[in-house]
Amino acid sequence: QVHLVESGGGSVQAGGSLRLSCAASGFTYSNRCMAWFRQAPGEEREGVASIDSGGITSYADSVKGRLTISQDNAKNTLYLQMSSLQPEDTAMYYCAAGETSVNLDESVYNFWGQGTQVIVSS
Repeated sequence: QVHLVESGGGSVQAGGSLRLSCAASGFTYSNRCMAWFRQAPGEEREGVASIDSGGITSYADSVKGRLTISQDNAKNTLYLQMSSLQPEDTAMYYCAAGETSVNLDESVYNFWGQGTQVIVSS
């Protein structure tokens, strides 16, 4: 059973930075992809960034150049480095895992964490 636990959320002012982490356990397949999604109040959940087991990444256009996804395979941990944060980045951020290539479509991910809240004030 795959288990994902996010951490690192918090409150920052516009222009600030945060690093989210997702500790993963229970993977039994090699062709896995992990991703970050976010959901703002009243909005649908959207894909932010994904990374496959080979390190290939994909980003939503709205975050390119500001958010960076990475992984530490030895620690089974996924990261999302966020910089130049803006109020519109305020959302619950979720870690997801699935047996897929890089993809920002939530329907292909089988496993989800509980989320970590990010609040950006102006």
